[in-house]
Order: sequence, then structure tokens, then C-alpha cells
Amino acid sequence: MLTLPAATTALILIDLQKGIFGRETEPYSGAAVLAAGQQLARRFRTAGAAVVLVNVAFAADWSDALKAPVDQPMQVPPGGFPEGWTELADGLAEPSDIRITKRQWGAFYGTELDLQLRRRGVTTVVIGGIATNIGVESTARAAHEHGYAVVLAEDATAAVSADMHAFAFERIFPRLGRVAKSGDIELQR
Repeated sequence: MLTLPAATTALILIDLQKGIFGRETEPYSGAAVLAAGQQLARRFRTAGAAVVLVNVAFAADWSDALKAPVDQPMQVPPGGFPEGWTELADGLAEPSDIRITKRQWGAFYGTELDLQLRRRGVTTVVIGGIATNIGVESTARAAHEHGYAVVLAEDATAAVSADMHAFAFERIFPRLGRVAKSGDIELQR
């Protein structure tokens, strides 16, 4: 078990939104990741710890999207993303949750995430969501660089392939923080 102080710990769930969690993911389905995230969020709220829900969204004309030259740019579906693509999964959010909208992979840059965590006295973040090696890893790296103690909830994350997920959890995340199953993360009031 990993016991964390509720007063200084926050849960950050990345991109558990309608346009993302329904995609095929490994080693856990989006539905399984959502269920694990919902269970973690309930436990954090009950303990009085902060819950941060992050989604990714862009202006209709993509004017706020990154435009850096890359070999594999993000492909926008013809006609744009479907209606409701950016909305969080049904039943995930509660009024007390902190909501952050990002416009890139990670949840720190260009958002008020760091400000909201620091104002609440948060020093430890537990991170889950989709995709392991994109939004989750980018956010974990930035959290580490901002001086937060980082915990990655392994079964509350998934990637487009089991290999990508495993690489992040075996090679990257142990260097950024601690890795735990969501059921092994306990909050102490």
C-alpha cells in the first residue's frame, strides 16, 4: 500500500473525455481506465483531496492548436471532431473538481494547473488517464520538473499499444516517481 496525505495530494485524470476513452487502448480498455479513474476520484473526494479533471480541446478553426513542424502531425477528421468530443465521460465530474482544458499533450504548459495545485498546498500528484505515453507521460514529466512528488496509477492508464504502456511504466515512470495499482493508493486524513 502507498499511503499519501489527503491534505497535500491531488488526483489528476488526463483526457477521460468522450472522444478519447472510447478508442481502442491497451493493456486496459478505455472503459476499464474510466472505471479505475472514477473509483480513485471517489476515494480522493471522500478523503477531502483535490480531484483535477483534464480534457483537451481546440477552437473550431484550430487557431489555438500547436503548429510546430513535425513528421507526423495530428490529423483532424474531415469536418472536425464529432459533437461532444471534448466533454468528460458521463458520471466522472463533480462540482468540487478542478477542471483544466489543455491544448497540447501535457496539462501544465499553458494552463493554470500549477497555480491551482499550489494554492491548495498540493505537493503530491497521482496521475492516470489516456494515453499513457502521451498526455499522462507529458503531465508526469512536467509535474516532476515542477517539484511535485509523482505517483502513476498503472491500471488507471492505457495507451494505443501494450508495448508503449509497458515501456513508460518500466523505463520512464520509475525515474519520475512511484508506480502503484489504483487499489493500492490510500489517502490518510
